[in-house]
Amino acid sequence: MKPFSPVALLLLLSLLFLTGSVRAEADFITLASTTSTQNSGLFEHILPQFTAASGIEVRVVAVGTGQAIRLARNGDADVLLVHHRPSEERFVADNHGVDRRDVMYNDFVLVGPKHDPAGIQGVKDAAVALTKVADASTVFVSRGDDSGTHKKERGLWLEARIDPVVASGGWYRETGSGMGATLNAASAMNGYALADRGTWMSFKNKGTLEVMVEGDPRLFNPYGVILVNPDKHPHIKADAGRRFIDWITSKAGQEAIATFRIGAEALFYTYTR
Repeated sequence: MKPFSPVALLLLLSLLFLTGSVRAEADFITLASTTSTQNSGLFEHILPQFTAASGIEVRVVAVGTGQAIRLARNGDADVLLVHHRPSEERFVADNHGVDRRDVMYNDFVLVGPKHDPAGIQGVKDAAVALTKVADASTVFVSRGDDSGTHKKERGLWLEARIDPVVASGGWYRETGSGMGATLNAASAMNGYALADRGTWMSFKNKGTLEVMVEGDPRLFNPYGVILVNPDKHPHIKADAGRRFIDWITSKAGQEAIATFRIGAEALFYTYTR
């Protein structure tokens, strides 16, 4: 057999290297998302199904929504999955992301100690409930981390016309941490807290905490997925990212989310079921 010339051999090796590089780049994507999706156990349930279908691993960076958006804005993630619609729309409007889609929803709940010193159990208006907590100067534990949950909480305080930060370190405690750590603090201090229902349902250290307020339409909690704009960040794995977005909003992905349950109860609801 005629041996390869040095030039032909170099071209072949270059092609093999480039092919291997493309394959390696498509082997995984980075997903910037929230502690609520991670702590609830959702990703552990659904992501192996996507990987089995696509061959693409999803590496999750789970932080608060604000931090996840900053990571995506800096090009440090390929896909963003968070739960604060105004921030998501601003991210797209500022040309940092493209192709935002609705993925799923649940709701927020106000939780507190069983003895309920503020007397809010069963109150239907979340802003009224927070007013009662402030009037009683009883402990309220906030994430204080610019997460989607923290943004929702700040909006509710605004509707109640109360600035709780003036009581920071007193009855208002800010953890600067994720949902699980904040619920742990609320449990330890017999305090109130706002939580997403998914994390609350999967939380093991409830102590005397119970759901106090739920059902207010303002506690609706939608999640959206966005591709980080590859025109701003050419290194973004846009094709693999789009495959993930297509899958999680497809019948298969929506079914994977809908079948994630604790007992008979779903933690998240989809738009196709």
